[in-house]
Amino acid sequence: MKIGITYDLKSDYLKKGFSDQDIAELDNESTIDHIEEALQKLGHKTERIGHLENLMQKLLNHKKWDLVFNICEGMYGSGREAQVPALLDAFQIPYTFSDPLVLALTLNKAMTKRVINDSRIRLCRHVFSGISTPKFCIIRNEYDFNLTNYLEYPLFVKPNSEGSGKGININSKVTNSKELIDVCNSIWLTLPLCELIAEEYLPGKEFTVGIIGTGDDSKALGCMQVNFNSDEKFYSYNMKINYEENIEYTLAKKEISDKVCELALESWKLLGCRDAGRVDIRLDRYGEPNFIEVNPLAGLNKETSDLPILARMNGFSYEYIIEQIVESSKKRIK
Repeated sequence: MKIGITYDLKSDYLKKGFSDQDIAELDNESTIDHIEEALQKLGHKTERIGHLENLMQKLLNHKKWDLVFNICEGMYGSGREAQVPALLDAFQIPYTFSDPLVLALTLNKAMTKRVINDSRIRLCRHVFSGISTPKFCIIRNEYDFNLTNYLEYPLFVKPNSEGSGKGININSKVTNSKELIDVCNSIWLTLPLCELIAEEYLPGKEFTVGIIGTGDDSKALGCMQVNFNSDEKFYSYNMKINYEENIEYTLAKKEISDKVCELALESWKLLGCRDAGRVDIRLDRYGEPNFIEVNPLAGLNKETSDLPILARMNGFSYEYIIEQIVESSKKRIK
């Protein structure tokens, strides 16, 4: 197959004057090297396309590919991850990973949790069953602070549509209304007009589940426990960029791994995610797993990204991941 590769490089945007935090979600050149090398080992011909503007120019020049391996995160707007897939849909070119609807939905943590909440089944008047996720509210400005009166402290506050720990630091866990106001104002200083989500803090262990496949063909690669070796017991921007000294990954014990993987797979299928990604799960005070968020465009750096690390710990090679992503997406090619 002739496979084009779309991506956003950190270096391209640093040259344009963006800060390190602005481009935290974007990729390094080494990630593209890893993907291209694996695709070529699998017998495919590759072409590096790059970001959205490059793709637009090539499409207008009537370029075609059998498949586009898309890892573009985008830079602007609430649907930034959906822009490249939407463009490829318009030109009827198949691509890897989720479609525009799913990518726009899952970038918005609150909307994703609303869909997750709607999956809960009423067994009788006061009993529900389904996917558990912490109670939350959205804070858009100072007038929304009183919405947290319906939640139980401590709360965890973070940007609603960001990744890679952006806007999260040691103060993100708040125990009272004053701390809540302080952390919101602090985030708005660096991310003006940023919509925030405040959810009830889960005190238990954190896990991430790697998933390969689409729909009923989806399967969990394994469950990795995330152990924090500092006062910050959650993923912050600082923890992300200094993960080697702050975080230790271990395989989850089977008795909890099975429950966590089951919830992650249920969430993955419900949201309509495709090909490969990760679901983050955290235990509540009773030791029960709760959905936190899903990453349908998980990082694919061979050495440093969670999905390849998790796969490697469970005996799966990097080339296996790339092969399974391509094979899953090929099923959609007519």
